[in-house]
This record gives sequence, structure tokens and C-alpha cells, in this order.
Amino acid sequence: MPHSNIQHIQEFLPHRYPFLLVDRIKEIDLDADGGARITALKNVTINEDFFNGHFPGHPIMPGVLTLEAMAQAAGLLGLTMLGEKRKPTTLYYFAGADNVRFKRPIVPGDQLHLQARFMHGRSGIWKFDCCALVDDKVVCSAEITCAERDLEQA
Repeated sequence: MPHSNIQHIQEFLPHRYPFLLVDRIKEIDLDADGGARITALKNVTINEDFFNGHFPGHPIMPGVLTLEAMAQAAGLLGLTMLGEKRKPTTLYYFAGADNVRFKRPIVPGDQLHLQARFMHGRSGIWKFDCCALVDDKVVCSAEITCAERDLEQA
């Protein structure tokens, strides 16, 4: 992915406000010791719609949205790994999460550093080792499974 701005992210991901949870790509390494890695950012602000109800007076980013943000970063990595094989109709669906751990709440003002590392893939099912960090401390980790699908063949 040559650029990391939001317009280029939107070329890869179908998500839009309020569900696009990746603001910037910091780095993609497609040859990380035989694998591939991505680091992306999500800026968490009090203006997020979910803070209206989660929780009034004590705003915390919902854990499922943290997992979704990590899955979106993994999807960006997977779609980038496809390179020339990627078509505009190719999507990555969030298919599962294993070994999920939440270490501390994410609050307005936090900047999530989303990291995903490709573990393995077969028959369109790809697994990524993911984590979200705030101030260099892991706030969430999980193994995320994504399913590659071509909308023209679905």
C-alpha cells in the first residue's frame, strides 16, 4: 500500500463512518522474517457515537470494537499481501477470534496502535496474531481469523 491516508485505506476496506476503525497505516512489512506485519492507528475521541451509551459518565471503547479495529488492520494486511491478485471485489470478513484478552479499558484520548502479523492461510481462510497497544502497553490481544471472499463469486 503506497500511502497510508484515509482515502487509500477506503480503497481497500468497504467500511465507512462510523464503522471504519483504522485512521492511518504506519507501516507494512511484507517480508518480516518470512511473514508479514502491519501497524495501523485508531485515534479514539470523545466524539465517537458509541461513547453516548458505553458508558455515560465513564466512557470506555467497547471491546468488540477493539477486536473489529484489529480485524480491519488484519484485513488491510491480507488484502495488501494479495498484491496483483487482489480485485476491487475482494473482501476479508472477520470470521473469528481466539485467545482474546482485554488488559485495560480504552478511553477517549487514547491512540490505539493496531498490530497484526500473518500466521498462516489456506483455502481463503487466513489467521493473524493481533494486538492493540496504548502508550506501548498491550490493551487487547487476539488471534483473528479472516475469510477471503470475492463478491462476484458469492
